[in-house]
Amino acid sequence: MARIGIIGGSGLYKIEGIKNVKERKMTTPFGSPSDKIITGELSGVEVAFLPRHGIGHRINPSQINYRANIFAMKKIGVERIISLSACGSLKEEYRPMDFVLADQFVDRTNQARKMTFLDCGIVGHIGFANPTCGDLSQLIYNSAKKLGLNVHLGGTYLNMEGPAFSTKAESNLYRSWGMDIIGMTNMSEAKLAREAEICYSTLAAVTDYDCWHETHESVSVDMIIEYLNKNVDNAKKIIKDVITKIPQERTCPCKDALKYALITSRDVIPSKVKKDLHIILGKYLK
Repeated sequence: MARIGIIGGSGLYKIEGIKNVKERKMTTPFGSPSDKIITGELSGVEVAFLPRHGIGHRINPSQINYRANIFAMKKIGVERIISLSACGSLKEEYRPMDFVLADQFVDRTNQARKMTFLDCGIVGHIGFANPTCGDLSQLIYNSAKKLGLNVHLGGTYLNMEGPAFSTKAESNLYRSWGMDIIGMTNMSEAKLAREAEICYSTLAAVTDYDCWHETHESVSVDMIIEYLNKNVDNAKKIIKDVITKIPQERTCPCKDALKYALITSRDVIPSKVKKDLHIILGKYLK
């Protein structure tokens, strides 16, 4: 069973030293994930890689089946997810080629994508004050610093809708709110990972200054791809180092996120919901 999940670009799983590579086509009650999950062994640790946008980057952020992606990770035994994501910077000090381990999110997607497993006959309210796993983020930060990379521990990620980039008015509005970085994907992943009791950490790779910066060129796809490709190699180094530092046992609150979350009386939860969500809810429905 894979223990550590990596969500990001398709190039991530081509890490030197990975062994016993297999492709797994997954099905879930919520449909199919973005693509096959690549499993293997890296430095003696079982890992699972999922290209968020599918191989070849063919799924836009609004159309990603986030529920299927996280459910599939849970199904194969993943307990921790490291999410590598491109992001724009909303502050001078977060420079292109830096990494940011976001610890807060603000949602501007207007519920354009499904972000919960707890609907259609079951209601639950997870605690989400601290949306990423502090323990996992600290370990990733330590590895990045050890490698001499520019990394920031903490920051607020503004999750916009997309697929278009921000207007200048929007970019400056988000800056006035005190936001640090901007992206299109991680809020959904973080909420669903918490419901699935999976530790989740955002490793955001800064590719641009969005469009607010007066002396920096406005964001473009070419710019994002150029900087993200450069940072993929650094991300691989971080992953190879940090996975050997992650302890087997978890002591963070993430592992018990649903313990007091479910509101619905157990006897009225539809049998299909119980069956579909058994991997996530089974221990709480006995």
